[in-house]
Amino acid sequence: MSRYSQVPPKERLPEWIRTPIGNATELESVQAVVKQQRLHTICEEGRCPNRGECYASGTATFLLGGSICTRSCAFCQVDKGLAPEPIDDQEAERVAEAVSTLGLRYVVLTSVARDDQSDHGASLFTRAMAAIRARNPLIAIEVLTPDFWGGYRDEAEAIAAQRQRLQTVLAAQPVCFNHNLETVERLQGEVRRGATYSRSLGLLAAARELAPGIPTKSGLMLGLGETADEVVAAMRDLRAVDCQRLTIGQYLRPSLAHIPVDRYWTPEEFDELGQIARDLGFRDVRSGPLVRSSYHAADPS
Repeated sequence: MSRYSQVPPKERLPEWIRTPIGNATELESVQAVVKQQRLHTICEEGRCPNRGECYASGTATFLLGGSICTRSCAFCQVDKGLAPEPIDDQEAERVAEAVSTLGLRYVVLTSVARDDQSDHGASLFTRAMAAIRARNPLIAIEVLTPDFWGGYRDEAEAIAAQRQRLQTVLAAQPVCFNHNLETVERLQGEVRRGATYSRSLGLLAAARELAPGIPTKSGLMLGLGETADEVVAAMRDLRAVDCQRLTIGQYLRPSLAHIPVDRYWTPEEFDELGQIARDLGFRDVRSGPLVRSSYHAADPS
C-alpha cells in the first residue's frame, strides 16, 4: 500500500501504447537463461514493452546489485523498502556466462542503487565488464548508472567521492555512459526520491570532463505532469553539460502503488520533441511512446 494506491487511472491506455510483446521464442530463451543464472534484467523487472525486439537484435540490459534498491523512486518497478541483498561475488561471472550463452553483441549494464556500499556500486559495473570481456573483448558495453551520491555530509567531500566512483566506471571504457535525468526539474522531488536534478546534471558534466571520448546519454519520461516547455528546458540543461544522446518515452504506471500517469503524450508530440532535441544539438535521439533508455542502444540514430 502506498499513498498512490487509491488514485485511479485518469484514462484508458491509448491504442498507440498497446503493442505485441514480440517473438515468444526469443523471450522464453532469454528468460530461461536469466533464470538459470539467477540474474535480473531491467527488461523483465521493469516489464519493458520492447524486450522481445531487443532480445531478437542481440541486446539486453542486466540489473546488477540484486533486486532490491536502496532508493524509493515513485515510478520504478524494482523492489524497494527492504534491506538490500548481500553483494554476490559471482554475479559478474554469471552475467558474462549469460551474455555468452545468448550470443549478445551489445550489453547494457545497470544497477539498483547501493547506497549501503562504500563505492555505491561502482565496482559492480567494472567487475561485470571485465568478466564479459574476458570471454569476448568485442562485445560493446554501455553503462546506465545511478548517481553515485552519498556517504558524506560535507558537499565538497561528497562531490569528490562521486567523481572517484564515476572515474572507476569510466576507466573501464564503456562505449556509452548513461545516467537518466528521468523528469523535469519541478517534479524531481516527487518522482526521484534520493536524487536531485543538479546532482544528475553534475554527474553527466563530470563524465564529459573525465572521459571526453565516451559519449554521454540521458533519458526523460513523459506523462508525470510536466509541460512541453519544461521538457524543452530539461533538454537545454542536458545540452549545457554536453550530453549527446537522448531518449524520451512515455511513463507507464507499473501498478496502483506507483505514481499515476497524468496524461499520455501522442506519437506526434514525441516526434515534435525529438526534432527539437535534434535542433538543440543532440547527436542521437530516440523519442516515442515506447522508447526506453536502452531502446536501439546498439544502433544510434
